[in-house]
Amino acid sequence: MKSIQSKLDDMAVGASRGWGPHAKRAAASALLAALAACGSGGGAGTEPQAPPTQTESARFLAQATFGPTEAATTALGSQGYAAWLAAEFAKPQTLHRTYMDTMAASLAATGGSISPSNFYESWWNQAVTGDDQLRQRVAFALSEIFVISFVDGNLSNQPRGVASYYDMLGEKAFGNYRDLLESVSLHPMMGTYLTSLRNQKEDAASGRVPDENYAREVMQLFSIGLYQLNGDGSVKTDSNAVPLETYTHDDISGLAKVFTGWSWYAGANLIDRTRNRFFGNDAQLERDWRPMQAYNKYTSNTDFHSISAKSFLGTTIAAQTAADPEGDLRTALDTLFNHSNAGPFIGKLLIQRLVTSNPSPAYVGRVAAAFANNGSGVRGDMKAVIGAILLDTEARTYNAGNTGYGKLREPVLRLANFLRAFNSSSTSGRFLGIDNTDDPASRLGQTPMRSPTVFNFFRAGYVPPNTTLASAGLTAPELQMTHEVSVAGYLNYMRGWVGVNTARDVQQNFSAELALADNADNLVQRVNMLLMSGQMPDALRTQIAAAVNGRTIPAAVMNAGTVTNQAAIDSAKRDRTSIAIFLTLASPDYLIQK
Repeated sequence: MKSIQSKLDDMAVGASRGWGPHAKRAAASALLAALAACGSGGGAGTEPQAPPTQTESARFLAQATFGPTEAATTALGSQGYAAWLAAEFAKPQTLHRTYMDTMAASLAATGGSISPSNFYESWWNQAVTGDDQLRQRVAFALSEIFVISFVDGNLSNQPRGVASYYDMLGEKAFGNYRDLLESVSLHPMMGTYLTSLRNQKEDAASGRVPDENYAREVMQLFSIGLYQLNGDGSVKTDSNAVPLETYTHDDISGLAKVFTGWSWYAGANLIDRTRNRFFGNDAQLERDWRPMQAYNKYTSNTDFHSISAKSFLGTTIAAQTAADPEGDLRTALDTLFNHSNAGPFIGKLLIQRLVTSNPSPAYVGRVAAAFANNGSGVRGDMKAVIGAILLDTEARTYNAGNTGYGKLREPVLRLANFLRAFNSSSTSGRFLGIDNTDDPASRLGQTPMRSPTVFNFFRAGYVPPNTTLASAGLTAPELQMTHEVSVAGYLNYMRGWVGVNTARDVQQNFSAELALADNADNLVQRVNMLLMSGQMPDALRTQIAAAVNGRTIPAAVMNAGTVTNQAAIDSAKRDRTSIAIFLTLASPDYLIQK
């Protein structure tokens, strides 16, 4: 049996040569068989022979992209899931740093400089109009796991560096988790955010100890988590039902020594790594995006990387006479990568970000199995993991009555879904005006890459207290950032988007909806498909249609063959369209992605 990677490569080549539908379906079936062989889908996770319906396609795209569009839904219906995945994996990446460099050159001509706002211009442009939708959506999910944030003042002054960090997440999203973990660990923006950059070895005379910040978070948040896990993500406990911890403070202290001696990129030659540059002076122009370097290789720099024994997670790196920061890092990351927690821990986090907040243990187990083995003995293949998540039976089965399934749509995803659904475009080409949307009272209460802490906007295991969810033992991560103010703020903010504002740079194209505005049922059904994947309950559909019909369209008044009240008719149609869209966006049924 060919590996998943081999199948994807075959499909990418075949697609470029103009494969017919039968060849595409055969290759897709082979890919699904490879996924089943590595554990995803659990034997039941096979794609139906019939292509996905319109509602099935829209639902899949709500999980795998920033939101379905009519064109994307139609294309997926003809491709099938696996062929769509293969095509997405093969698409080239669009880089945010390229946009930042272009803007930097343009602004420099007038004495200006780039800021985080320029990153958001690029982010929203790619989220709404980008062709590489799966990559962009997974990158956003990864940015909420491997968190850095513009809220940190040091990073807000390095917008190109943050853009490159996001690009790195997008690049590694389809690679191997081991490479992703290393790239995260060595990126200067992560080094700045979690203070591993310029981290120095212990010194008994001064009492200095290595900074433990990154060592703690790389275990807790980026790789293995707080508690020992079974293969299905369930927590291991002792005889008293107390969860078994994954690591101790001694493990943190030992691992912290590994992350000493790393600092800014200095240049291609060892002699470039001077003490001056270690401490941030004499800056190399590309240091905000190039990986951090170890400084002990240059003979005059012996102060930085620890050479004492380093013990963590059952691994010991013996004391050294000559520092080996690269070798120590390799051992540490290999230990985390091969830890039994890695697959179920990362797999469940990605399921929560893409599909459902409360995946069954069996679902987590199938994804963890794909992480452990992609079908040809490769561990950590992110394509296999993503395919396992999105093609699993639990992801592809819609059960309206399952109240424990689904996830609350994050505010950022709600806006992106809306902008994509109605083919939004930017007059300037820069997607101006959607930069900082933090304010929960008047905007979204969330902005990409502006998490308040390293723990993201919400905890993966958050349980709303004193709720039926808590009584049922269910998590609802996104509810941690939801409150009375944020609910009202979201509604007011989206009302502004749905309403007419010709001065706004980003405009929606409601022409298809306006053409249906005289028939409330048809209008609501179209909005239902675009925003709710056809899942709108009958009662809600009836309520919204009644509200639409409450705004009547005046009869045409003719004069010499000309409609004299056309403006009033157009205004009424625009109002009816706005009512259908806004009430859908405001409904609890929309806010829960099923």
